[in-house]
Amino acid sequence: MGNLLEKIDAEKENVNIVLENLKQVMKKKKKSVIELSATATFMHNIYNGIENMLKQILKSKNIEIQKSDMWHKKILETSVKHKIISEDLADKLREYLAFRHFFIHGYGFMLEESSLTQLAKSIPKIWNQFILEIKKETP
Repeated sequence: MGNLLEKIDAEKENVNIVLENLKQVMKKKKKSVIELSATATFMHNIYNGIENMLKQILKSKNIEIQKSDMWHKKILETSVKHKIISEDLADKLREYLAFRHFFIHGYGFMLEESSLTQLAKSIPKIWNQFILEIKKETP
């Protein structure tokens, strides 16, 4: 379990740094394409951190996620099934999973500021909910 806690703590630390960076860029009223791209990168980093923690928790329980086109979605579904996170949280995270897909396959100049801003404003609260829900897995 110690190894799991170390990995989770490292991810938490990284995500908290990214959240601070996100807070700084969100202070600007009107963002350039570069600032929007930075915001998108931060959102992607946060979601990846959450996903990495879920993978580590699942792995510690000997629950394997088969690599496939849908494996990112399966991580959320399996985490709900095994009561690592709630369905409510998984629903919220699915928005970020969809954004992750767009981020990976899209272009920075295609980012829509209003949608990105809404996701960015919501992520600190979702992050806090996530940390509370996984606490039982990582005492």
